[in-house]
Amino acid sequence: MNTKCLAASGCKRPLTTAEFAASKLVLPQTVRKRLSQTGSYFGIKPIKFPNGRLAWPPEE
Repeated sequence: MNTKCLAASGCKRPLTTAEFAASKLVLPQTVRKRLSQTGSYFGIKPIKFPNGRLAWPPEE
């Protein structure tokens, strides 16, 4: 996991599911389960790529 982006204040690239989960202090499977059940993770929706990968918005 790339923790450099999590610690940097100027990071603007989308986060992977693992990075997003780490920023929320949960497991990646928790994020994926909530996404499959409700379509978002507490109101945050990822970008879905054709290859199945998810890109989560960076923290504000």
